[in-house]
Amino acid sequence: MIQRLYVHNFRCLENFEFNLANKLSVLLIGKNGSGKSTIGSALEIFQKIGRGTNRMKELVTPADFSMGRSQVPLRLEIQAAIAGKIFDYKLALELPEQWKELRVVEENLSVDGSPVLSRELSNVQIVKKGNKSVSFSLDWHNIQLPLIQEQSSDDPVAVFRRFIAQILVVAPIPALITGDSETETLYPNRWITNLGDWFAGLVAQSPAVYSTIDKHIREIMPDFAEIRNPLTSAESRRMFVTFQQKETRFEIPFRDLSDGEKCFFVCAAVLAAIALARGEKNSSIMCFWDEPDNYLAPDEIGHFVLALRRSFQQGGGQLIATSHNPEAIRQFSNENTFLVQRNSHVEPTILRPLSELSIKDDLIETILRGGLVV
Repeated sequence: MIQRLYVHNFRCLENFEFNLANKLSVLLIGKNGSGKSTIGSALEIFQKIGRGTNRMKELVTPADFSMGRSQVPLRLEIQAAIAGKIFDYKLALELPEQWKELRVVEENLSVDGSPVLSRELSNVQIVKKGNKSVSFSLDWHNIQLPLIQEQSSDDPVAVFRRFIAQILVVAPIPALITGDSETETLYPNRWITNLGDWFAGLVAQSPAVYSTIDKHIREIMPDFAEIRNPLTSAESRRMFVTFQQKETRFEIPFRDLSDGEKCFFVCAAVLAAIALARGEKNSSIMCFWDEPDNYLAPDEIGHFVLALRRSFQQGGGQLIATSHNPEAIRQFSNENTFLVQRNSHVEPTILRPLSELSIKDDLIETILRGGLVV
């Protein structure tokens, strides 16, 4: 699980530190524009690196510097506890004057304090088994971590890359989710427009995880019968959902479900990903879900959010959610809720645990009145 996230000079995040040690699920609250989604964007950079993106311009751009302050390095750091060890990965990026693409200033990966990868500009050093080190030069517009050849599945680089690759940054747009697929993947995109590919990948990797999806959907839709994902051509599939009440069965294409119903299936896929990771060595899922209460009816939100929290707590994963909705906020304690705030658009994001704030009145009423401030 993630222990610490540090971000500096990235959009509205300046000298921003988020300590998550021993927290299996947390909630971020705050006004629009306060920086909640930007935290997810920072995590998404690590995710892309884990999934193989190594070219700088595909990760960050000059526009990502806070207030255009490109003369100060942009820093990204993540610390994670994986298989009983502490992994620290740090990146420092800069944009020299007249350059159009950022370059790597520093890149470091250590495990329990021992260096595995160290880099300064183009000079790279990798420590292999037996403390043997290899030094070489690399184009300073490329990230080194995705390019290191794995020595084994237990290799620290492989373990860490797998962890950050599995980070889920989720903000579904149901209108764009069709359930159609042309491939299989374990890596959904932020908007979950490739849900069909993700569903096919999860079931192909472990058919047993279908039972997790089935169980969750039946708890919400008692008339749910099954999901079919048949071939519609030589290279494509289409998801169909069957409902049944007594002797009557009715099947519809996934694309014709309501927005809220599609979100139920996204949640089920997240729970299936947790179940899949639980059965793999040195594997766990970290999920950042931006406003999971979107598209849901008020009486659906509590069960939805609580099901997410319980699954992560039982599965050993980690959940970060954002919300403006009172029903979602009620599912978290003050110790697991953080206020994200910006006093203006020219000031950086501030993060404070709700447990440290003095709240005299009912929390929900205070939030609805807009009176919750740092």
